[in-house]
Amino acid sequence: MTAAEPDPPAPTLIERMTAAKASHDYQGLIDLVPYARFLGLTAAMQGDELITTMRYSGHLIGNPALPALHGGTLGALLESAAIFELVWRAETVVLPKTITLTVDYLRSGAPVDTHARGVVTRQGRRVTNVRMEAWQADRAAPVATAHAVFLVMRG
Repeated sequence: MTAAEPDPPAPTLIERMTAAKASHDYQGLIDLVPYARFLGLTAAMQGDELITTMRYSGHLIGNPALPALHGGTLGALLESAAIFELVWRAETVVLPKTITLTVDYLRSGAPVDTHARGVVTRQGRRVTNVRMEAWQADRAAPVATAHAVFLVMRG
């Protein structure tokens, strides 16, 4: 009897991210993040923009009296949209680290799907600034905006 060959090691997170980027699998990239799955995040390219969408679910409600989305879920959507934009646009797979995040809540988020995008406003060698916006039915009427600074190590 011969010894069974050991199973090959599971791919690392970086290897899985690299494979998702290579195959243009936006959703596969997002599905690597458990919290993104909990929030119901999806992603798709619309023109040249990566749009991240938080699908409405009852567990996202923060104020059941209105009802309105929890501010933390809106903040997480905005931060996630920025991170996914940075990872997607980078020439190498980078895992940005949030240095600061400032969210401006402009109006109550209705219990519907919410969309967000991140736009890089300044990219240095180690630090990148990103502006984000989240909207629901009307992109011209955002429910929240944000600005974040990320530490980005080039690979």
